[in-house]
Amino acid sequence: MEIRDWDKRYRLGEHAASDLHAGPTPLVMNTALGLRPGKALDLACGAGRSAIWLADRGWEVTAVDGAPSAIEILQARTRERSLKIEAVVADLEKDEFEIKPSHWDLVLMCYYLQRNLFEPAKCGVVSGGVLIAIVHMNEPGEADGPFRLRPGQLEKYFAGWEILHLREGKADDPAHRRAVAEIVARKPVSS
Repeated sequence: MEIRDWDKRYRLGEHAASDLHAGPTPLVMNTALGLRPGKALDLACGAGRSAIWLADRGWEVTAVDGAPSAIEILQARTRERSLKIEAVVADLEKDEFEIKPSHWDLVLMCYYLQRNLFEPAKCGVVSGGVLIAIVHMNEPGEADGPFRLRPGQLEKYFAGWEILHLREGKADDPAHRRAVAEIVARKPVSS
């Protein structure tokens, strides 16, 4: 789906059930509870359900999405809660946001697949930091598409990283119905 289509969905409230009224992404919540708050980057953040939850728990959050209306919703939600989140409108597919190298303690790529974003996102994680990725998977018999992976593909992007969690199957997130592949990976500690 194009950014303008996502922008329209947010503007018209068509994405409300899955993004506005849902709690934080369960995998993000469960993982972050075991981490010391630091700097977090939420790529393709939508209306910020995970970004808001992290900021409310002491994380310094930067949230990026290409849909201006999603970022407007996020900004309104942060004002309502007196939270501080750096919210950025940027088309990730056009490299409009530069991921600072070795800067983020936690990077999120939830329900967004852009294959060429894995390397910059991994590069942006500090030594010993964590990256969480959740992507939709092809359903049985479904043709490959640019926004879904086949079973076993996600793990290949994290060769050499410590895999803290890896699962494929039905989403644990009530806001998503498609099968997902999810991973929590820790960047090797530099010596």
